[in-house]
Parts: sequence; C-alpha cells; structure tokens
Amino acid sequence: MTTTGEMLIGASTVRGTDEPFHAINPATGETLEPVFHGSSSADVARACELAEAAFDTFRATSPEQRARFLEAIADRIEALGDTLIERAHAESALPIARLQGERGRTTGQLRVFATVLRAGRWQAATLDSALPERTPPRPDLRMQKIAIGPVAVFGASNFPLAFSVAGGDTASALAAGCPVVAKAHPAHPGTSELVGRAIRKAVADAGLPEGVFSLLTGAGHTVGTELVAHPAIQAVGFTGSRSGGLALMQVASNRAQPIPVYAEMSSINPVFLLPEALAARGEAIARDLADSLVLGVGQFCTNPGLLLALEGPALDTFRAAARAAVTTKPAGTMLTPGIQHAFEQGIGKLSDIDGLARTASGRAGTGPNQACAAVFETTAQRFIADPRMHAEVFGPSTVLVACRDAEEMLAVTRELEGQLTATVQADHGDYALAAQLLPLLECKVGRVLFNGYPTGVEVSYAMVHGGPFPATSDTRSTSVGTTAMDRFLRPVCYQNVPAELLPAALQDENPLYLWRLKDGKPAQA
Repeated sequence: MTTTGEMLIGASTVRGTDEPFHAINPATGETLEPVFHGSSSADVARACELAEAAFDTFRATSPEQRARFLEAIADRIEALGDTLIERAHAESALPIARLQGERGRTTGQLRVFATVLRAGRWQAATLDSALPERTPPRPDLRMQKIAIGPVAVFGASNFPLAFSVAGGDTASALAAGCPVVAKAHPAHPGTSELVGRAIRKAVADAGLPEGVFSLLTGAGHTVGTELVAHPAIQAVGFTGSRSGGLALMQVASNRAQPIPVYAEMSSINPVFLLPEALAARGEAIARDLADSLVLGVGQFCTNPGLLLALEGPALDTFRAAARAAVTTKPAGTMLTPGIQHAFEQGIGKLSDIDGLARTASGRAGTGPNQACAAVFETTAQRFIADPRMHAEVFGPSTVLVACRDAEEMLAVTRELEGQLTATVQADHGDYALAAQLLPLLECKVGRVLFNGYPTGVEVSYAMVHGGPFPATSDTRSTSVGTTAMDRFLRPVCYQNVPAELLPAALQDENPLYLWRLKDGKPAQA
C-alpha cells in the first residue's frame, strides 16, 4: 500500500481541491511526496452525511460483530508492516523502535475494546422489576447505554498512531457503535492515509455501511471547524493544545444543538519529591527524572513539567545530580517546525520572568527543529505569585519549586490548575506528608502515581488519562482505558416496554448472558 495524497470519504477515494500541503521530514527539512489538499466544505458535509446514514445500522450491530471489526482493523494495521513504520518515521522523526511500540499499543487497544464488547458490562444493563402492589405502584424499568451518534476525531501531533486515525478515540467510538469522521493531523498525512485505508478495508470486509469511517485532510483550521459544526456530529475527540481545544469547544457550544468536546489539552504533571525519598535516593531520582524529561524530546502530555521539593541538604544533592544528568542529554528533533518554534518561544518567556532562573540545559543541537532540555528554578512564594510559571511548555522543560516547609508545598499544590497526572516520590517516613497531599491531588489530577514517572500510560481497565480543566475539557472522562467508551454512550430507560420489543441486553432471558444489575443486585442468569 502506498500513499496517494487522497482523502477517504466512505468508500470513495477523493483528491482534495483546497489548499495544497506536504508533510515535512522534521529531521532534514525535506518536503515529502505526495502533495495533499484540504477537504472542501462539500467533502466535510459528504463525510458527515454518510456517517449519519450509517449510524442506525452500525449501532444495531451486535457486540460480537463490532468486536470482530475492531480486531480486523488491528490485523490490517499490522499487515501494513514496514511501510507504515517508515512513513511515520519520515513524517515525525520518531525512532523506529518507538513507532513499532506505538503500533503495538494501537492494535492492542483495538483488541482490548473487542474484549470489553464481548464482556458486555459497558452496556450497564439494569432491571428494576415492576411493583404493582406498592403504593404508588412502580412500573417495570430497564436501562442500557447506547451509542451517542457520529463522532469527529482529531489526530494528535505527538502520537501519529496511538492517538491518531485509529487511536484510542476512534477505537472507543467504534466500539460504542458510533461512526467516525477523522481529521488527519497535517504533520503526518501519509501515515494517516495508510491507517485510514486499513480501516476502510475492514469496514468493507465486515459488510458495514461505508459511512462508518471517513478520513478528511487539511492544514488549516477550516476543516476542523466545519466538521465540529456539522449537525450530524454528536461528539468530538481531540488531543492537542489548549488553544485548539478551546476553539473547538466554542464551535460546539455555538451550534443549535451543542455537543460535548472531549479535549485533552494542557498539563505540567507535578512531581513531588518528598524529603525521606530524596535523602535516600535523590541521585537516582534525578537521573530517572532527566530520562523522563527528555523522553520523546519531552513531547508527551504527561511530561514532568513541574518539580516540588523541600529545601535542605537532600535537595542540594538532587540539584547537583539533576544538573549533571541534564547537561549530558543531547538535543532531539521535535515533531514539527511549529512545535519547535513554540517550544523556543515558551522557553524564552520563562527566561524573561524575574525570580525564575535557568539552572541546567541539555547539549545544543545542530540540525533543524532540534530542542535541548531546560531546567528552571524558583521559590514557592514566587511560583504562587506569578501564574506565568504555571504554563505548559510542550517539550523538555521543567520548573523546580523549592519550598521552605510542608505548608508551602501544600500551598503550591492548592494553586495548581487541573492536571493529567501527579507523581509522589515517597518513602515510609514521608507518608504523613503524602497523606496530606493525596486529598488535594485527588481534586487536581486524573492519575496519582507513587515512586514512578508519569511518561507512560497503560491501556487498561483502571487507567484514567484525563483530569480537571485545563488538562481536559470534561473532568469526568478519560481518553485512555476501557472507560473511554463512556464518552460516546448515553443511557436510555425503557418503561413498561413489551417483552417482544426490548433490546437483547434487557430481555428477561438474557440472551447475551450479560452481568446485569437486577433489583439492585448483580446477576448473570
């Protein structure tokens, strides 16, 4: 399979007519062929109309049918082999091994959702038996969750596979029974086309309506705005900048029928270095944090962008070890010229803040679009007083906040915005302080981790990759893990519906053999 520069609208392969653009190899500055074009308004409308037409048929498929469909997508992505990895490498400059791992995560999460579909708990089938003798009588009540409607998915810049065309948003939406109209990220349109063709082939092989999946392209904001504004779209999945997420939220809220935008946006992911842990293993923590900071050139939404510690000899030791570790780190190539430029601007703004000192830098690079690590330091009082220090700088940058005592650390924590993660490095002697931190962190983040590093998100049943604003636009949701499906489902109650008309999940015979809540008790019979 090769890239052609075409978009995929249902079963049709369409060459765009709007503004042309190319992918660029960020490591060399080379323009990559073929040329792509932006989707026109008519293209966007056609994709949305096909999704709307496909919805009723697709949502009526059985969980087993959708499970096999997701597994077929995974199989077809794997069948692309080196062609996919080589194109993704050329468009992103990400290492081959990293992309192979990301492909495994992409296909793995598709298969995880297939398992979830077969288990059936996602439907939340609930039955409350009629109580005709009660005063007042209770009717027969049954509830299940159903698909919300066609979903718009935006590919992310930093994960050309796992958060892109067939990433978690698409996988969870398709699992829920929602057709997907995907907008390819302009940084990796060729990778997106290859994956999109794999999905489209799976759609055809499964005998599903063509509108179950479409792929649009475009380098500007017009395509995304028109996609979110189209009345057929019922929800949006987005991973990207705060400004981009807020813009889509505004479009969605201005519609005649407002819709939810599940946007994963901005996070600095604080790391709390508690004193006993720092005294016992501060040098090791410094080395591991430096590795986490520069992993993927810092282009992870869970990058450790804020460090908090108490003043003292242990912090002095950590400082020295962190500086030594960071100064050995070579510059790396960022994903796009735009991301590299934004990183340099962000570092420049931090450098201009009084009371915020740059204390360590990685080795400067010589190639295009490269960035080196940067470590800044300030006091707790200054950090609290100047919100500019709280801003995310997407890339290998972090701010160390030195606190005079535990109360200052807790005060800084109270001032933090919503985050995806918070990490606590703590030994047993730190548990009293950790116990004070934990209730604060529960209100600030989606995931609290101890004695680890935030750059790594497992696709599992318990994972939460979300958090209060601005980490996400909806603090109740996650974009990773099996409960990501919940974003694209809504509950429906059936009152006194004749047995012959009940959905399979709610029939007395339980033909799907689901675990259900019947009169307040779990049952599978």
